[in-house]
Amino acid sequence: MVNASVIDRPRHLSMQMSSHQVNCWVGEFDAMASPCEVLMAVDDRAQAEELLKLASKEAWRIEQKFSRYRQDGIIPRINNNNGKPVIVDDETAQLINFAYQCYGLSDGLFDVTSGILRKAWSFKPDSELPEQHLIKSLLPFIGLEKARWDAPEFALPSGMQIDFGGIGKEYAVDRTLKLLLAIVDAPMLVNFGGDIVCNRAFSEEKPWLVGIESPADQCEAAEFLEVRTGALATSGSTQRYLVDRGKRYGHVLNPTTGWPIEQSPLSVTVAATSCTQAGMLATFAMLKGKDAEAFLEQQGVRFWVIR
Repeated sequence: MVNASVIDRPRHLSMQMSSHQVNCWVGEFDAMASPCEVLMAVDDRAQAEELLKLASKEAWRIEQKFSRYRQDGIIPRINNNNGKPVIVDDETAQLINFAYQCYGLSDGLFDVTSGILRKAWSFKPDSELPEQHLIKSLLPFIGLEKARWDAPEFALPSGMQIDFGGIGKEYAVDRTLKLLLAIVDAPMLVNFGGDIVCNRAFSEEKPWLVGIESPADQCEAAEFLEVRTGALATSGSTQRYLVDRGKRYGHVLNPTTGWPIEQSPLSVTVAATSCTQAGMLATFAMLKGKDAEAFLEQQGVRFWVIR
C-alpha cells in the first residue's frame, strides 16, 4: 500500500487554480506511494484549502493505520502476533469483510494474504526470475481461508501476513470524498494515483476530463474519458514487471501457483458507482488473464482494456 520512503518524506500541500477546468481549485499532496489531487469547484480559496487539509489528513490517517510498513498500525499487529487473535475496530472489520468478499467472488485469486510472495518477486529492473523452490516454500503461507475471523477477533497462523494494498487506496478515495461532501455540496473529484471518484460534474456540458495512462509513456494519455459522476479505477502491470528471455512477467500474481497470471492485460480501467467497486472489478479482470474482456462484459460495466 505504501513504501517507507513515502512515509518518511516531508508532507507538503499545494493549491492552484485549474488551467483545464473553469472555477476549479486543484489541491495536491503525496500519500500511499502516489501523487494525490483533489479538484474542488468552490469559489473561496480559503475553503478549498480547508478541504485539501481534510482530504490529506484522511489519506495520511488511512495510510498510517493500514500500512504494512508502520509498526504503529493494525497490520503489523496482526502479522506479528504469532497466531494469536487481535481485536480490531469497526473500520478494520469492514475492510476484512470486504477482503473475504473479494476472496470468495474471485474463487480465491484476490487474496490479501498473497503479499508474502514479494519475498520471491521484486519486479525491479535488474531482478531475475525466482527459483521455483522459493515460490513453493511460500505457498503454504497463502490462503485467507486459513485465517480465523470471529468479529471483532482476527487471527492469522504464524508466518502468514495480510496486506490491504489491493483495496486500501480505493477505500481511501471513497472515504475522502464522503468527508468533503459533508462540508460542502459542490462538484468535486478525488484522485489518488489514478483511482478516482466524483460526485457530479459542473454541468452536463462540462464533465470532468480524465486520461487513461499510456503503457508506452506514463506522461501521455492513451485515451481521454468524460466523467460526470461515479468512479474509475485502474489495475495493471505497466510499471511493475520483468522480462526474462524475451517473455514479459507482470506483477499480478496467481496466489495458487505463485507465478504471474498468464496473458494478463497491461492495464484495465473500470467505471463503477464507487472506487472500491471499480477497483475490485479491475483487479478481478486482471486475474482473469485472457478472459478479462469477457468477464467485464458479463458484469455490465464500462471498461477499457489495454494489451
